Amino acid sequence: MSGQWGEGPARGDDAPGALTTDGGDGGVPQPRTGGRAEARRAAQGKGAQGKGGRAATEASATGGRAAARNSRKPKKNVKKIVAWSAAGVLVLVAGAGGAIYLKLNANIKTFDADAIAGDRPPEAQADADGNKPVNVLLIGSDSRGKNNSDLGGGEDGGARSDTTILLHVYADHKHAVGISIPRNAMVAIPSCKLPNGKWTKAATSDLFNAAFSKGESDDGNPACTQNTVEKLTGIRVDHTIVVDFQGFSAMTKAVNGVDVCLPQPIHEGDINPKLGKKGAVVLPQGKQKVEGQQALDYVRLRYGIGDGSDIGRMKRQQAFLGSLASNIKGQGLNPTTLLPLADAATKSMIVDPGLGSADKLLSFGLSLKNIDMHELKFVTVPWRYRTQDKNIDIIQPDANKLWDTIKADRTIDGQNATGEQSAEATTPAAPAPAAPTSAPAPASDAGNTAVKVAVYNGTTATGMDGKASELLKGAKFAATKSGPAASTKYATTMIEYGSGQKANAEKVAALFPGASVEAGKSAGVTVIVGKDFAAANGGGAAASGTPGSPGASAAPSAPVPLPTSVTNEARSADDDICANTTYGSGG
Repeated sequence: MSGQWGEGPARGDDAPGALTTDGGDGGVPQPRTGGRAEARRAAQGKGAQGKGGRAATEASATGGRAAARNSRKPKKNVKKIVAWSAAGVLVLVAGAGGAIYLKLNANIKTFDADAIAGDRPPEAQADADGNKPVNVLLIGSDSRGKNNSDLGGGEDGGARSDTTILLHVYADHKHAVGISIPRNAMVAIPSCKLPNGKWTKAATSDLFNAAFSKGESDDGNPACTQNTVEKLTGIRVDHTIVVDFQGFSAMTKAVNGVDVCLPQPIHEGDINPKLGKKGAVVLPQGKQKVEGQQALDYVRLRYGIGDGSDIGRMKRQQAFLGSLASNIKGQGLNPTTLLPLADAATKSMIVDPGLGSADKLLSFGLSLKNIDMHELKFVTVPWRYRTQDKNIDIIQPDANKLWDTIKADRTIDGQNATGEQSAEATTPAAPAPAAPTSAPAPASDAGNTAVKVAVYNGTTATGMDGKASELLKGAKFAATKSGPAASTKYATTMIEYGSGQKANAEKVAALFPGASVEAGKSAGVTVIVGKDFAAANGGGAAASGTPGSPGASAAPSAPVPLPTSVTNEARSADDDICANTTYGSGG
C-alpha cells in the first residue's frame, strides 16, 4: 500500500458520504440523497441510468454523497464502540423475553476457531481473589459486502480493517484501556488461514491492516488480525469482535446520536478531496450531535483538519468512543435504549467462538458495567513516521513497555489494578537489623535530613523496605515510613518525586543503581524497591520464586515507567470532547 495511511487498491481509502447543512442554520446536517453509483457517474460526466445528463448535473452541483465517498479511507475506533455497547445492552436480555434472546442469538456470527494460531501467549493468571483481566480485540470492518458500500465502504470486494483497538479490562473490572494500533503500522504477520483452508506464508514486515484482508472475504479475516496482535504484543487475546459500517451506523441511531466537537467546519471537499472544490458544510464547527452517516463522516474524517493524517483521525475516534460510552452509561441500562442497540449491533457482528451466543455476550457485558468513565483510557501505541514512506514504525522499546504494563495489569498511570486489596503503608514491615553496604552514598549528604522519603517493598522478598530505609538513613535521608507496595511485581527499583523534588529524587537514586526516576503523585520522594535491589540484598530467591512453588507466578514483573509519548496523550472517556481532537498543523 502506498501513500499516507496506505491509500491504494490493496487496502482501499475510505471517504464517507457528504451531507447537506440543515437549511444553512448551523444545525446538524442531514444526509444527502442519491446513490454511490450515481455520484460516481456524475463525477465522470455521465448521467444516472434512466435520467441522462440531468442526474449528472445535479450530482455534480451538489457534490453527491457518492462523489464525496470516492476516496475510501478506513474507519477506526468506531468499531470498538459498537462492540462494547452491544455487550452492555445484553445485560437486559434475560429479562426481555425468550423471543428477543433467540433473535439476538440468531444474529451472531462467529469465525473459525481453527484459524486461531496454536502458538499463543499464555493466559492471564487470576489473582488471589480470583479476579482476572480480559483482553478484547475490537475491529472495525470497512466491508464491501451487504449495503456497506452505500455507507462509504467502497466498490471493490473484500473487507479492510479501519479500526483496531486492543481493549484491556483490568482484573478489578473498574479500569480499562483501549490501545489504538495504526492501520499502516509495519508489523510482522504470522501464517494465517484463508477461507479456502490453506495457510499463508508468514511475513516479516507488512502493513498491519493487511492481516484482516487475507483471503479477500467480505467478512475479513479476524483470526489473522488476532494472531498478528498476539505476535506483536505478546498478550493473549481472550475475545475478538468485528462490526461493520451498517452496525456502527445503526448503533449510533439507537442511542439517539453521540456528542462530538470539531475545531473548525468540515466541507464536502474535506471528506472527498477528489471533488475538486470546497463544497457545502458537512459538519459545522463546535459541539454537535451526530448519528448514522454523520457519525461515519466524523470518525472517518481525515482531510481539512490538522495535518490530514490518520493520527488525528484516531484522536477524534477516541474522543467519539469516550463520548459514546458516556452516553450509554448516562442513559442507563433500560430496554428502551439498549435492546434496539443490541439488535442493531449483533446483526453486523462477527465474534470469536467464545462469544458466539447471547448469554456469552451477556456475561461479557456484565463484566464492563462497573468501569468508571474516568478510568476508561484511550492511548495509541508509540509510533513514528517512516523516513522512506508515509507509513508508520512502532517505536521500541517504548511499545514493549506498554505491553509489559498491560501484562502486569497496571494502569498507564502506574496504579495496581489486579483486583487485590491495595496495600498502602499502613503496617510497616520490620526493618532489617543492619544497613546494606552494596550501594554507594551520594557525594554529599549535607541537607539530606530535610528530604523525606517514603519506602515501599515492591517485591515478595520480606524486609526489603526495611533494608532500603536503613540505607537511606545511613545517607542521612529522613525515611518517614515503610511497608508493602500496592504490587509485589516490580522488576527494578522506582524513585518517584513530587513537585520541586526532582533533584532530591536524583540524590536518592544514587543509592539504588539502575533505579528509574519519575514524577509521581505524592509529595516528597518515594522509593519502591524492586527485584534488582532484593537480589543484591539477599532477597533474590524469595523475590523471584521457584517454578511450581507457591510464590511463583506466570504474571510478568511490573514494567519500567511508560514514556511520556503514551502518558501525556492518554484520553479518559469523560474528557472534554473538544480537547485533543486533531494532530499536526494545517487544515
